[in-house]
Amino acid sequence: MSRAIFLDRDGTLIRDKGYICFFDEVEIFPFSIQAVRMMNDCGFRVIVITNQSAIGRGICTESQVETIHRNLTEYFKLNSAVIDAFYYSPYMEDAKLPEFRKRDQSRKPEPGMILQAARDFKIDLSESYMIGDSSRDIIAGHRSGCKSILVLSGNGPQTRQELEEQNMKPDLIADDLLDAVEKIIQE
Repeated sequence: MSRAIFLDRDGTLIRDKGYICFFDEVEIFPFSIQAVRMMNDCGFRVIVITNQSAIGRGICTESQVETIHRNLTEYFKLNSAVIDAFYYSPYMEDAKLPEFRKRDQSRKPEPGMILQAARDFKIDLSESYMIGDSSRDIIAGHRSGCKSILVLSGNGPQTRQELEEQNMKPDLIADDLLDAVEKIIQE
């Protein structure tokens, strides 16, 4: 069984700029390549877990989102950092497009994408982490049996307050993805 670090995309790996449909709109955080490289060096699978409601809303197509993910994978690979896979959920109960209008176990905070990745890559979830900037990420991590890390990049500061008000706690809080990986390595 392998270990994994599951990453939220927007606000964690890349800057959250709202709905993006083209790779030239992507802004990779300056620390992300080093963080992914460190995960690789420590033997973790690196898997991005992202809700992509822009598809269900009819803002972006699945093809556009998949192109962004292919380009991100290639960009990181060219910089000696490997992202093993991207999993995304286009579903939401009030989606504009009927084919994506449903409650689905893949959409965070449900753990479906993490559980699918664990099956696909034979991952020991008890030895794995979910890192993200929203309460959905923290809840999905806990529900799947991972340790959860809240990063204060993206929506992290608002999420921290929201979690405190709901009496929920991530296992760790980090300034950003690089800080989170450094804390994982220290454990």
